[in-house]
Amino acid sequence: MRWGDMRRSENVEDRGGSSAGGRGVPLGGGMKIGGGTLIVLVILSLVFGINPLQFLGMMGSDVSPPVPQAPPPSASPSAPDTGAAGSRAGTAAPALRKEFAARVVGDTEDVWNALFEAMYQKRYPPTTLTLYTGAVRSGCGVSSAAAGPFYCPADQRVYLDTSFFDELSRRFGAPGDFAQAYVVAHEVGHHVQNMTGTMRRFDSEAQRLDERRRNALSIRLELQADCYAGVWGHFAQRRNLLEPGDLEEGMRAAGAVGDDTIMKRTQGYVVPDAMNHGTADQRMRWFRVGLASGDPRKCDTFSVAQP
Repeated sequence: MRWGDMRRSENVEDRGGSSAGGRGVPLGGGMKIGGGTLIVLVILSLVFGINPLQFLGMMGSDVSPPVPQAPPPSASPSAPDTGAAGSRAGTAAPALRKEFAARVVGDTEDVWNALFEAMYQKRYPPTTLTLYTGAVRSGCGVSSAAAGPFYCPADQRVYLDTSFFDELSRRFGAPGDFAQAYVVAHEVGHHVQNMTGTMRRFDSEAQRLDERRRNALSIRLELQADCYAGVWGHFAQRRNLLEPGDLEEGMRAAGAVGDDTIMKRTQGYVVPDAMNHGTADQRMRWFRVGLASGDPRKCDTFSVAQP
């Protein structure tokens, strides 16, 4: 990726080392929403029957907007010299990883602001990227970095320990800067769902469902966030921010965090009713829908019979 050409977000808080304190006790105020890369939470859900995505969101917007035009480029005058190696590896050093994540979030802000203005005639309320190391206290509780990146609806923040990028490469077999950008854009996709009323509608619906049907509904929400990540990727591609091999990196990452892929890796077999993020094929397919269309209306995973 030519991520050095992206604008750095101003909505970034770097908390540095662990500042959570105490033990992993939920604080109330909301459920963390992971982006399908939640290693520990997925395993817990399989072993203990816990659904970590129980309180997610439902449809996007009730508005049927016109198809927006591509957002304008937003090059930054202070872009770092990533070079060829930096462009491909992107995030080798911790400081560079943080800069990378801040610039991806900045670019998602530009894209979603243009889309919100076209669709709803209002500005996009951005999320805040919270960088941390080890553990973090959010509006949704205390979380370990082992749980992976997540979005907290209660405080409207994306939480990221950038060491997860190493995990994505080594443990999931999904290296590359666009694979990492997919993860960030997916979490931002959850924020979009929150801002458009998706999660509020899901909360109401989920309360009436048993666990199996809640899981099925959670899959639809996760797939929509994958599609929203693809919408951002569509405009990044149109503005020549992607390089050869980037799309393959993103697809590889989407497949690597599929429920069936993780289940096969962790326990050797698949339990369909325990899935709550979607299969590898589903995640790649909806990511591809967003990439191909650049239209959030195409991301209505809740209206199709089989997502």
